[in-house]
Amino acid sequence: MHLHNMLNEETMTTNNILFSAYQLNTHLTLKNRIVMAPMTRVNATDDHIPTQPMIDYYARRADAGLIITEGTIISQDALGHKRVPGIFNHAQVAEWKKVSDAVHANNGLIFMQIWHVGRVSHPDLLNGRLPVSASETMMSGKVNRSDHLTYGKSRAASLEEIKSLIAAYATAARNAVEAGFDGVEIHGANGYLIDQFLHHDTNKRDDNYGGSPDNMARFALEVVKACGEVIGYERVGLRLSPGAYLNEITGDERDANTFQYLLEQLNQLPIAYVHTGNFNDQQQFKELHGLSMTAFIRMHYKGTVIASGSYTAERAQEGIEQGMFDLVAIGRPFIANPDLITRLRTHAELVNYDASMLRTLY
Repeated sequence: MHLHNMLNEETMTTNNILFSAYQLNTHLTLKNRIVMAPMTRVNATDDHIPTQPMIDYYARRADAGLIITEGTIISQDALGHKRVPGIFNHAQVAEWKKVSDAVHANNGLIFMQIWHVGRVSHPDLLNGRLPVSASETMMSGKVNRSDHLTYGKSRAASLEEIKSLIAAYATAARNAVEAGFDGVEIHGANGYLIDQFLHHDTNKRDDNYGGSPDNMARFALEVVKACGEVIGYERVGLRLSPGAYLNEITGDERDANTFQYLLEQLNQLPIAYVHTGNFNDQQQFKELHGLSMTAFIRMHYKGTVIASGSYTAERAQEGIEQGMFDLVAIGRPFIANPDLITRLRTHAELVNYDASMLRTLY
């Protein structure tokens, strides 16, 4: 992303819709429409406990309308790479409470992204067990942040295990609220566990969780409902990738029917939002009838839509004004510019993102 293209001064006027408040629901009002996107930063301890640099990192970015944390694993077996945070024990909850307190002290709002990677893991990370997925599949790429491991075989979740996974998401949501978070974003995107149930390429099941749109969407909906029942639907968001583009999932033209069904069902639930999971939202997908992910979501979902994927401030403003989406999530510019909101408001030059910035958490 070229950050020097992030804004056009002529459009950055005081009445810019990006800086207007947005009422998410009766419980939450965002002070602006810019969301800090979830970004994996691997700065937790080996026991998946948040650290002081993480507390400071999120507190610095509290000017965002909403912060969504990095993916936070719901259980030890949800793990896809080392040193990601978790939200499944008391020590983790206690340290995450320091993050939410620091953000709230700076007048910010923060959701925790709760995460299970499914097949995007390796037995070396899972005490020798094969990763769980919708079905038995094979992956071939190199494991994230690993020098020598490659992905391989996954195993199909049993019906009992599916119940346990749904319960683990609900417990994670409860723990996040106990840790002071304003809500959770369920990670249903990017080829991870929930997304694996939603695509024909990875879901070959012939039971109640596979085959038809209502069966393939069942796991995602049961996770949303379990979390909503525990913490209130208004505190639950969901990230989705209707188009296949990451973690070795191939698109299938039948996928659109599954995601259309899922989005229509979500219209019946008072959740906080649906968030696009993509790195480049200008990308169009054959399996989505040639639409971008956000355009497809907007077509079928009536609630708040967060667009994400290499948006400039100018394009974000235009998209919101044209009703294409309601909020925009920005990622790498927030790494390079902790004070991104102030810089955009005052037309200050942005620091360009560089991959070397990932070595430290500032």
